[in-house]
Amino acid sequence: MRLLVLFMLCFCSCEGGIFSSFLSEAEPEKVCAQILAAADVQIGGEREWDVQVRDPGFYDRILKDGSLGFGEAYMAGLWDSPKVDQCLFQIIRSRLEENLKPTWAMRWAVLKAKLFNTQDKAGSMKVIEQHYQLGNDLFERMLDGLMTYSCGYWRQADNLEDAQKAKYDLIAKKLEFKKGMKVLDIGCGWGGFAKHISQNYGVEVVGITLSENQAEYARKFCEGLPVQILVQDYREVQGVFDRIVEIGMFEHVGLKNYRSFLEIVHSHLKDDGVFMLHTIGRNRSKFTVDPWIEQYIFSNGHLPSVAQIGSAVEGLFVMEDWHNFSADYDKTLMAWFHNFDARWGEIKGAYPESFYRMWKYYLLSCAGAFRARELQLWQVVLSKKGILGGHKSVR
Repeated sequence: MRLLVLFMLCFCSCEGGIFSSFLSEAEPEKVCAQILAAADVQIGGEREWDVQVRDPGFYDRILKDGSLGFGEAYMAGLWDSPKVDQCLFQIIRSRLEENLKPTWAMRWAVLKAKLFNTQDKAGSMKVIEQHYQLGNDLFERMLDGLMTYSCGYWRQADNLEDAQKAKYDLIAKKLEFKKGMKVLDIGCGWGGFAKHISQNYGVEVVGITLSENQAEYARKFCEGLPVQILVQDYREVQGVFDRIVEIGMFEHVGLKNYRSFLEIVHSHLKDDGVFMLHTIGRNRSKFTVDPWIEQYIFSNGHLPSVAQIGSAVEGLFVMEDWHNFSADYDKTLMAWFHNFDARWGEIKGAYPESFYRMWKYYLLSCAGAFRARELQLWQVVLSKKGILGGHKSVR
């Protein structure tokens, strides 16, 4: 997920930027205060989204390391805010980064993304080891009963459990599941979707994941159902399916692999089959993600734009439906945080002391980004040749 690239001013040649007049002469504290003021965030203010500095090292840290330093400073306890999510909302919504020029570090990150495929088979394992191999105890306390680690659908739901079931039912209706269909779930997680649709729609499911932890959990979770869970890369899929679903896994595919991913889906989908792409997206085409997210949460990730998805789909699939319900991810992330926060005491002995503040910053900063509409949540329904008579749009 992309957070605002902020506070990299000390590396920038900011001629023409709104901050260029005082960078060379102002104290770091004054520089940071004036930058944040442009987002209506005060240092030491009394509002719930204002920043409270606990250590003066905060100023140099963020001026030196940008958004990476901003997140690391929070992890280290150098600053706080009663509402971290709203603080990040203010910063992101104000689009402060439009007044900043790219640093050499930012240019290198873009160049590296263009030159190298970090999401080959070996690269795909890095985020598994970093994130999805974390203890199931954490996710059991944070997520709903179906262990769903993707955006819920809150249109008629007032709690996380119902929102996740509603999301699964929404997918089932869009894809018109029929009893006996064979469904491929790419990135099946802990098996919640496979369990729900096999129980409620009578379909057979093959779920694939790269996480041994997830696979072991999913096999037990789906025991007795027509569900097969495989530890497998999507490039190793075999067989042909009536329906193929990807829920929150496309963010780990990598820009250089979008077309080949969709070609693989196409080759394993029946001619009259339908595929759903469920992914976080962003408003502009970029090659990189926020450095703090890259460093601590999702290595080698990439969030697609409409143009990047469209380019990968063109000439391969017919786009039947494109549904955006990104505001629901704000609600989902806040529900996850409240669950995590309320039950942290049960598991804190299994994690480093800094983990709580890292995970809190991750969940709340991402909620702020969705609230600011900087990030989107899309469900895209694709068919091979176009559904005769048209696709029934479901909301």
